[in-house]
Amino acid sequence: MPQPWIRSARYDGLLILAPPFLALGLVLLLPPAYRSTAEMPLLAWVALVVLIDVAHVYGTLFQTYFDPLKRRQRRTLLWVVPLACYAAGVALHSLGGLVFWRVLAYLAVFHFIRQQYGFLRLYGRQEPRTKGAWLATVLIYYATIYPLLYWHLSPGRNFNWFIDGEFVQTDWPAGRLVATVLYVALIIAYTVREALLWRRTRTFNVPRNLLLGGTLASWYAGIVWFNGDLAFTLLNVVSHGIPYLALVWNGGPSSRQAPAPPRRGAWAGRYGLLVFLGAVALFAFLEEGLWDGLVWREHGAVFGWFQQLPTVASPVLLMWLVPLLALPQSTHYVLDGFIWRRPK
Repeated sequence: MPQPWIRSARYDGLLILAPPFLALGLVLLLPPAYRSTAEMPLLAWVALVVLIDVAHVYGTLFQTYFDPLKRRQRRTLLWVVPLACYAAGVALHSLGGLVFWRVLAYLAVFHFIRQQYGFLRLYGRQEPRTKGAWLATVLIYYATIYPLLYWHLSPGRNFNWFIDGEFVQTDWPAGRLVATVLYVALIIAYTVREALLWRRTRTFNVPRNLLLGGTLASWYAGIVWFNGDLAFTLLNVVSHGIPYLALVWNGGPSSRQAPAPPRRGAWAGRYGLLVFLGAVALFAFLEEGLWDGLVWREHGAVFGWFQQLPTVASPVLLMWLVPLLALPQSTHYVLDGFIWRRPK
């Protein structure tokens, strides 16, 4: 069967399907301390958090505000979403900083999970609905949900999504055991179904199975297998951010019947890729610099100029400032629920 690549075997393989496997390989090469402690080298933090994690958020701009056609088509959505996110953020922060970060963390988790499901739908878009096809959907969801359940049912981990204490956690070994048994059972059921399908039809969806394998590997290793901040960040960020930027750059799925839309506006032309990557990196640096100068004060060696800004400590000012600084993230999470939708 023709493989349902989004762009091509080389493009998808390198930028969408390989990142989780490459990230896992790098984690296995790390010194043991980085796989089991909260240590995070500064250069690794800059490369992973600033230049990939925060930067990929701004990729949404090129599918929305920086695209003249899409800006006209979604005019109302593009103004309502950031205003609603900011208003909700202020309301949540007024209840306490932990309330705000907890809600944002769970929204981020939902966004990460849905991205994997979205890629699954793209790679299954040409497949007929056959008996047991639902197993792929169930497995892609549980491949992400099981590690999160393990995290929630464990006494503590050496990493967090945003801040310590953001997730509701309790130490429940029996719950972890039940979740693990279901996890293993789903993997076995899916593997058996794929083997039977191959035996009957001699068809094998390469990108779909690589996507599922990468999702299983990166989420399990990053959260369950290892307990280190660098290991978690490397697997989490690389597996999510690079495929997202690759999808944005390509503009969506393409085929002979439905080619990807042409690039317009800021990223068109010979130097479009440099503009794209340079812009998202610059926006990420500016955002993290504001966070560090006004709120965190943790990476002065990287954001020296921003240290001249006054540190904001007033709870009232933070109630208005923190949701504003987090607005690119919250807007990205919500808009992505709309901009990648395609007719069946």
